[in-house]
Amino acid sequence: METTKFFFITFFAAFAGVIPPGLVNMTVAKTCVEKGKRSGVFVAIGACVIVFFQALIAILLAKYIFNHPYVRHILLRTGLVVFILMAIYFLIAATKKHKHKVKGSKKNSAKSFLKGMMISVLNIFPIPYFVAISTALNAKGNYEYDLLSIVLFALAASTGTFSILYIYVVSFLKIENHTQSFSKYSNYFMAGLMVVLVLVTLIRIYYNG
Repeated sequence: METTKFFFITFFAAFAGVIPPGLVNMTVAKTCVEKGKRSGVFVAIGACVIVFFQALIAILLAKYIFNHPYVRHILLRTGLVVFILMAIYFLIAATKKHKHKVKGSKKNSAKSFLKGMMISVLNIFPIPYFVAISTALNAKGNYEYDLLSIVLFALAASTGTFSILYIYVVSFLKIENHTQSFSKYSNYFMAGLMVVLVLVTLIRIYYNG
């Protein structure tokens, strides 16, 4: 397997996987609009640090996860609880009135970085997604991933994710004059997204026994 081809396939797969509105990219957009570009970028960086490790876990445990249904069941049930709690949180946030002030302090950047990491940790879907990618890249099962391949896979996944998150940052800066309305309705959107994820997770739990 060519190293360059391996890297770019993973990069664009990660890039495409984050294009649809989801937990991480909408959090980046919300932070960018409410607290400024710097905070939005730091949320994206924090999220991508976690994505790097999620990709590492995925490629190392791909065969194990596929061969152990119990592990899949635990991940799905954990995700179900998280999504329900997140839906409640965003519904409460949508009903509150906020006055947004854009700040660029180092303390705010650190909080944004940690926020990005936390949101990315709660988002467990990248692990099965990257498991599927790593399996597809080794469909015949005769390729042994060495240390370089494993690191490149995780690096490509995180940089591909960051690229699309940065596009979200730049795009949502254009609506900064409508911060309050965006913040309110994005919270409703996020709550709705959590409900959809709850339903999807319930369906996956049902069909996986």
